[in-house]
Amino acid sequence: MKYCFLARPWASSIGWLSGGAGLLLGCTQLPAETPPSVAFAQSLTSAPAADTSGYELAPPRDPNGIGTYYLGRQISHVMGHDGAGWLERNGRRQEEGTDILLKELKLKPTDVVADIGAGTGFFSFQLAKKVPKGQVLAVDIQPEMIAVLQTNKRRFRAANVRPVLGTTTNPALPADSVDLVLIVDAYHEFNHPREMGRAILHALRPGTGRLALVEYRAEDPDVPIKRIHKMSVEQARKEMDAIGLEFVESIETLPQQHLLLFRRKIGD
Repeated sequence: MKYCFLARPWASSIGWLSGGAGLLLGCTQLPAETPPSVAFAQSLTSAPAADTSGYELAPPRDPNGIGTYYLGRQISHVMGHDGAGWLERNGRRQEEGTDILLKELKLKPTDVVADIGAGTGFFSFQLAKKVPKGQVLAVDIQPEMIAVLQTNKRRFRAANVRPVLGTTTNPALPADSVDLVLIVDAYHEFNHPREMGRAILHALRPGTGRLALVEYRAEDPDVPIKRIHKMSVEQARKEMDAIGLEFVESIETLPQQHLLLFRRKIGD
């Protein structure tokens, strides 16, 4: 499949929404490159982060990123809710191997799962079927997406899905109670990855809680996504280690993405 990329001031990705990717022209339908709503954009530049460890401010090396770097990685721009329709596009299951991903998570019926960057709930409502006696916390930072999640919750009659409005530094998850946190193609767009990472760590259930990080493979030049929207295993491990998460394994059964599993370190 041929992909055609176009750079714009706003990155062609769905920040905080599952499934960010580069703008593709003429080959598949992706969201229009429009900035977030004014209120949402203002929230991204609100109170400065308290913990500045690992951050560096510098001119953007990539126009699709912001002038903030974390542990050497330029953070990608965030796009608003207008591109939400792309998350439900035809062909996504095959392109991303989403059924394989859900199987690899090895969920138990009673698990509490947090889908961070839930967007429209593409994964949230599939996860809900895997944990019929558990709960899915569908987290997003855009009120518009929370409204979509509420509508889809009624549509799918998914009583065990709970939409949660988070912030750029805190996903608003209960402490020590989440069995799995899933982040699909969104972590690289977090404006405050260190703060978010620490909040996620403390939400994981001690001893058993896991983080499943899904990002396009930076090591593979054949993956047709802009470099800034990819992440290497090495970079992901460095960033997770910095906030106290221990690497478990890299699962490479997805067509284009890493599935990286981490867990809370003993004693943290």
